[in-house]
Amino acid sequence: EPIVEVEHLDFYYGQVRALSQISMDILPQKVTALIGPSGCGKSTFLRCINRMNDTIPGTRVEGTILLEGQDIYAPDVDLVVLRQRVGMVFQKPNPFPQSVYDNVAFGPRVLGTAGARPQLDELVERSLQQAALWDDVKNHLGDSALSLSLGQQQRLCIARLLAVQPEVILMDEPASALDPIATLHIEELIAALKETYTILIVTHNMQQAARVSDYTGLFWLGELIEFDRTETIFTRPQHELTEDYITGRMG
Repeated sequence: EPIVEVEHLDFYYGQVRALSQISMDILPQKVTALIGPSGCGKSTFLRCINRMNDTIPGTRVEGTILLEGQDIYAPDVDLVVLRQRVGMVFQKPNPFPQSVYDNVAFGPRVLGTAGARPQLDELVERSLQQAALWDDVKNHLGDSALSLSLGQQQRLCIARLLAVQPEVILMDEPASALDPIATLHIEELIAALKETYTILIVTHNMQQAARVSDYTGLFWLGELIEFDRTETIFTRPQHELTEDYITGRMG
């Protein structure tokens, strides 16, 4: 059963239609990659799934997005709960100007799930371990998060997300600002996290999509051109445009 079902999704910035008739099933505990040239709607689509586009005036959505069978655009949906269940990792690391510990503890404290200090300590440690950062920071939990390297900051942002125990993790080019070693850490982390979480990643890096994902969708001018198993997309694409894009002849 898909965890997210997208049916005939249109998205508008004012009068401009940025997404057209997108339909896609996202399976649990799989990595789904979205590829395509800049400005083709990948990030807009990603932000539709936790309603982050709601903050932009003049936007509207038509069609349906179901999270475990529930319409996320229904009037009674609690956006705080939705964004806890569907978390987001951005292109550039955005740690808070607080300690490493307080960054990870932030979500549970806001949601009122932090519990007593021993439980919170345990949650912070577990989240940092899941984000493959614990060994780097266990003796520096009181240090400013801004003192970490960019790669460590991005893994801290992932740990901060994991602390609120999401079901789906959205990643908008999470390694594009990082060096090759830090990028490798993020890719290894994605492979480990999909044992527990459903991950949807936007990437411009074709090789990265091929390495980390189980399914891949090609976006082009606001349309989903092709969506299939990653191996099929990269070796036996059904559409000529897909083949032209992944071989570098287009885009």
